[in-house]
Amino acid sequence: MIRKIGDILKEKERTYSFEFFPPKTEKGRKKLIEETAKTYAELGPDWFAVTYGAGGSTRQATMEIVDELQKRYDVPVMHHFTCVGHSKDELKTIVGEMKKRNIRNILALRGDAPEGEKEWRPAPDGLEYCYQLIELIRREGDFFSIGVAGFPEGHVDCPDKETDSKYLKIKIDAGGEFVITQLFFDNKDYFEYLERAKKIGINVRILPGILPITSYQKLLKFCATCGATIPKRVHDIFKPLDGNDEATYKTGVDFAVEQCNDLLKGGSPGLHFYSLNKVEPTREILSRINR
Repeated sequence: MIRKIGDILKEKERTYSFEFFPPKTEKGRKKLIEETAKTYAELGPDWFAVTYGAGGSTRQATMEIVDELQKRYDVPVMHHFTCVGHSKDELKTIVGEMKKRNIRNILALRGDAPEGEKEWRPAPDGLEYCYQLIELIRREGDFFSIGVAGFPEGHVDCPDKETDSKYLKIKIDAGGEFVITQLFFDNKDYFEYLERAKKIGINVRILPGILPITSYQKLLKFCATCGATIPKRVHDIFKPLDGNDEATYKTGVDFAVEQCNDLLKGGSPGLHFYSLNKVEPTREILSRINR
């Protein structure tokens, strides 16, 4: 029986989870399922997560990978799910298909605008906000455990951090059970985020999202895409290493270990790793932190 993340969180003070994205090729997909996920399964994860492409572009691949990983490794897998590009009827159909496949964990997201479009806009007869997607999923009762995204630095579309926190509470009040944050590199942002959430009555688990740094150029591109800030300290450490893969990898692991240990020492209820479909360096980081 596939467990719901909400139930796992009630039993465990700390959780460790790993996120994958659907590969574009059949060869890449086979490697993810048969090799990468197998190694991660041996690390004793509390759950896996699989992302959902812009505009639902990986819709079928995401669902098939989630289904296969659950069957093969008996690990709960959280299905990312966005409003983008889907009408309400299509969203209901996808939720129904998840239920048939016994996919019980969903990360509900508004989603970003498809590539090439400057502004986000709902699909015809679609949904505009994440809380509406949560309400739609909640029509299935308590079958699903629903997580939501959090933004320690504030969402790029929000005028300020306080407004961002209010939007988070709307998602929780609609039925969100836990929060996974966007990546960040300054732990001060995370701990201040917890304080803002607590101040307005948000009491669910807020798990920090961790991105190991393995390439300075990819870091710049990744953060430009998602809107995360790269602190001066990170630039100062990694820019001089640009082009030196070995040094960047080693320094990236050291940086992540320091960040994770500081988060756990400060009371973080676990860690959620953006693996980028790589076994290393996440495995090495996990072996070195004070769990």
